Amino acid sequence: MAPEPNPASPATPDRRIAALRRLIADLGSKLELDLAVRLWDGHAVPLGSRWSGDLALAINDPSAITRLLRKPKTPTLFDLMAEGKIDLEGGSLLAFSDRIGNRRTRGLLKQIDKFAAFRALLPFLFGPGEANQAKKSGGHAYAGAQTARFEEGRDDTALIQFHYDLSNEFYSLFLDPEMVYTCAYFPNGNDTIAEAQQAKLDMICRKLRLQPGDRMLDIGCGWGGLVCHAAQHYGAKAHGVTLSQAQYDFAVAKVKRLGLEDRVTIELRDFRSLEGMEFDKIASIGMYEAIGLDNREGYFRQIRNLLRPRGIYLHHAIARPMKKNEREFRKKRPEFAALVNYIFPGGELDHIGGSTDSMERNGFEIHDTENWREHYGRTCRIWTERLYANRKAAEAEVGAAKTRIWLLYLAGCALAFERGTVCIFQTVATKRTRGPSGLPLTRADLYPAG
Repeated sequence: MAPEPNPASPATPDRRIAALRRLIADLGSKLELDLAVRLWDGHAVPLGSRWSGDLALAINDPSAITRLLRKPKTPTLFDLMAEGKIDLEGGSLLAFSDRIGNRRTRGLLKQIDKFAAFRALLPFLFGPGEANQAKKSGGHAYAGAQTARFEEGRDDTALIQFHYDLSNEFYSLFLDPEMVYTCAYFPNGNDTIAEAQQAKLDMICRKLRLQPGDRMLDIGCGWGGLVCHAAQHYGAKAHGVTLSQAQYDFAVAKVKRLGLEDRVTIELRDFRSLEGMEFDKIASIGMYEAIGLDNREGYFRQIRNLLRPRGIYLHHAIARPMKKNEREFRKKRPEFAALVNYIFPGGELDHIGGSTDSMERNGFEIHDTENWREHYGRTCRIWTERLYANRKAAEAEVGAAKTRIWLLYLAGCALAFERGTVCIFQTVATKRTRGPSGLPLTRADLYPAG
């Protein structure tokens, strides 16, 4: 006959959850946040005395605590949130961040009763953790190889399609009508995302000094927004290349719908295989981040080979601040490593000096570099808000797990740009030759007064 459960034992469910509530309440009394933690029994424990009753971190399964205790790493948290074992109730990560504000948690651990924390968490350490759940379901991270040198090749098609071929309908839930998936430009500060993306496309064309008949290449052309804009409004003969089948199908259909077949061509092709072609203007908008730092020399060398003498190149890429040396810079923070594995496999961010140094080594003259960090923070915040508002439709397209991961990703990007932990630069360069650059002496036309 089985023994009766001992209600005094800390391992029984009632005592276990009660001890956890006390630990969370003690933590909350020190944090005093307008947030709560909701446990799997439905009980919400406020993190302070002023919870409004809306935003809560939900721990929907005790195995979540077990897995975090056994493997307290960022990928564990990503998997748990993808599986819904941990969730954000009442708003996105942005709402939680806004609620927390600038409150610092440094020194918090010193204020916690370590013995009480140990007693509260010990039963979960030995509980069923379902640690192989993500593997059983196929996992949510990219499983293929992500590193290779530019000249040796890499399966960039698989890397790009992992990110971009989710579903065009999914991307349409948070992007603007032209499906522009790069930093928008807000000249008035309060522009809609559609207005800001049009302003961005126009600024790129103006920085490229596009003229009717110019042969223009867009490397990683996405859904065709820039090439169509350049042809429609500047009379350029634009060529776009992408490795994403979904983007290619959309862009080809868009070119046909707009009647631009005589001015715009799209190829499903790696730009490294382009040869025997020469362009007056080349743009790389949000594509450089996908090539890997060990490939940057070959990348700029290929662009130089495709550009006519004194042709203009516009380099638009996210960058991290430089560290004290290159070795320190190349160390990846856990959250960035998780972002790469779950969202953008093969991606690496350069520092602006690394990019411009490499451009100069490969025959470019740098003319202008402009930081759009706060524009991208605003862009990502809008994307997050739009995806959160359409999350049910997103789940129908790509599933609940992908939707949760993408909400974390977009919100995390917004916070990174807003806080300045990453930046984005537009750099204008020309293929170096002797004599005049061909650019105006000032940039007054780019930023007209008023």
